[in-house]
Amino acid sequence: MDIQGVAQSAIPLLTQLGLKVVGALILWVIGRKLIALGRRLVVRSLKYPFDQTVATYIGTAVSVVLNIALIIAILGFFGIETTSFAALMAGVGIAIGAAWSGLLANLAAGVFLLILRPFKVGDFISAGGILGTVEEIGLFVTSLTTLDNIRTFLGNGKILGDNIQNFTATPYRRVDLVAQLDNSVNHAEAIRLLRERLRRIPNVVPQPAPDVEILTFTPLGPVLAVRPYCHNDHYWQVYFDTNRAICEVGGDAGFPAPQQHVLVRSGK
Repeated sequence: MDIQGVAQSAIPLLTQLGLKVVGALILWVIGRKLIALGRRLVVRSLKYPFDQTVATYIGTAVSVVLNIALIIAILGFFGIETTSFAALMAGVGIAIGAAWSGLLANLAAGVFLLILRPFKVGDFISAGGILGTVEEIGLFVTSLTTLDNIRTFLGNGKILGDNIQNFTATPYRRVDLVAQLDNSVNHAEAIRLLRERLRRIPNVVPQPAPDVEILTFTPLGPVLAVRPYCHNDHYWQVYFDTNRAICEVGGDAGFPAPQQHVLVRSGK
């Protein structure tokens, strides 16, 4: 066997293959950078006629399509018949679609989320059992940042198939708290003092006015419903300030701590 002859004939083939590999890598790197640039331009150009939610969704779809086109172009660069590859990919796509029907359901749900618009990027919502701020609505999943700053990803199908609460959709929301009074406390005086104090809490909206009414009764005494209103961005600040106000009003007015009084009668 002529090893030298084989080596001499193999060197041009290996050189040609090496050049193609280097060219494919360069094409891949440049193509990926151009796709990322194109995605940013699409999102930026669509942000004003639409909004951030729709623009991001369309940008992601464009990026997926361009990446598939880039892969086909690289295969063509290596001399692989792209028409046969496209037919093969179509068959594989059908098989994957049948196996991954859940992903297709999430994709369809993502489209309906854009059409129905129950929320948009930046809204504070409750969906799929998760409470958080919408960061991105993707092709298959929607990402939320929870109150304890954890990025959570939810399948679009789970979101659309469950109840959705959008706390940002309205100009204000209600803070629900209670104040337990002792039986000896004048409830009318307590209600008056709490109403005056709630009006001085920052970011409590003047209309509708805070609600302070008797909610129920317990053996300790009447229970007051204390319900100021505020914008969602200030919810927790108003929540904690209202709790502090309940404590301060009771202390400043000298209201006794709620105690259950038991009358004991001795039998004769």
